[in-house]
Order: sequence, then structure tokens, then C-alpha cells
Amino acid sequence: MIDRSRPSISVLMSAKDSEETIGTAIESILIQTFDDIELLIVDDGSNDETYNRIKKYAKEDSRIKLYKNDKNLGLTKSLNKLISLSEAEFLARQDTDDYSSPDRLEIQINKIIDDKFDAVTSRAKVINTEKVIPRVSNYFPNKLVMKYKNPFVHGTLLIKRGVINSVGGYDEKFKYSQDYKLYKDLLKNNYRIGFIHNLLYFLNTEDNISQNFKKEQNYYFNCAKNNIDPES
Repeated sequence: MIDRSRPSISVLMSAKDSEETIGTAIESILIQTFDDIELLIVDDGSNDETYNRIKKYAKEDSRIKLYKNDKNLGLTKSLNKLISLSEAEFLARQDTDDYSSPDRLEIQINKIIDDKFDAVTSRAKVINTEKVIPRVSNYFPNKLVMKYKNPFVHGTLLIKRGVINSVGGYDEKFKYSQDYKLYKDLLKNNYRIGFIHNLLYFLNTEDNISQNFKKEQNYYFNCAKNNIDPES
């Protein structure tokens, strides 16, 4: 049973220098067909107008809760901060340079409840190329695919609060590839991650963390893959 005395879904968004795309990302959450939500956004040391643009949205919609880091903490620590500040039973991710389809959260919360999953993700379309991902990896067992690649799109994640808390949240030793490490922790503890074939998310792959810090991403990915603690 969902506790109706608090929001059903807390959407977590960490923003850094996203003035050009933040509006589209926020609006895609505010127009969801499932609107029993709170949208938690932390500005992680932006040097542009990101914070002020979020502030304008927050003044117009009380579901938005805006926070500001005193200095740049990075995505991993910022997400853990938002988890600790959130209220809902279910937690969803949303990146500031992507956007969600209007029915994303409705479809996901029905799937996670009806099919008794611990977390769910979905397909996404790459905005720049119109490529749909993942293509076929979702037809194979998660534990098998995870030996070679990350088959999940982080921005599409919906997860039970109790589940992510039980594995300690995002591992703060992982500045990058924190999502891959999280999925490994979930599967290690035999949690069930469901996959929705619907196209529910639109993903930017240009000038983002994965592209700009590819070397670092690969390093942390390999650390998680091989169960090695990264160098601090």
C-alpha cells in the first residue's frame, strides 16, 4: 500500500551548469500523468544561471524542493544527499540534460508494484542520433550482461527507498559509474530489477559526463566490474 500522507515518488535531480536544458528536464517531470510526486533538485556548484532558473520553477510549483551545495560535491554525493532529504517510498532519477515522456512515472510505478520488482528501468531514445537503447541486452539475464556492460539507463531508474538504503545508497568511493556499482550491489543482494520495453526517456549523449569524462568512467566501471576499490 502507498502511504498517501506523503508523496509517492521523489524525483532526484542534481544540476551543474545546466541553464540551457534544465527547463525541459523539470517540465517533463511536472507534466507527468502521475503527479503525486516531489521533485528534489540540488544545484551542485553551478557557474551559470542554473540555480536562478530552478528557483523560478520552484516559486511556481510547490512540489519542487531546491537545495544548493556550498561547493561541487559530484553526482554520487549529491544523489545521496537528495535521498536523505526525500520523503517518498519510491525514488526516481532524472538528469538535467534529458527529459521523460509524460507517462513515464505512471507506467513505472504500476510495473514495480504490480510485478513486485525492487527497481525498474526502461528503454531510452538518444536525442542526438534517435538510437534506442538498450537494443537486445535486456533479453538476457542481468547478471550475465553486467559482466560486460551496463545494460541500464541511469536516468530511467525507479527504485524502492528501502532497497537503495539497504545497500548503503550510492557508493561514494565511485565518483563516476556510480549507477553501475549500484546495480551490481542490487544484484549481489538478489534484488529484482525489472525492465520496461516502452520508450520512456530521451537521453542526451553530447557534452555530458559520460562523454567529457570517458577515461574516468572507464576506470570506475572497471573497478566496480572487478570488485576493486578505486583510488581515492
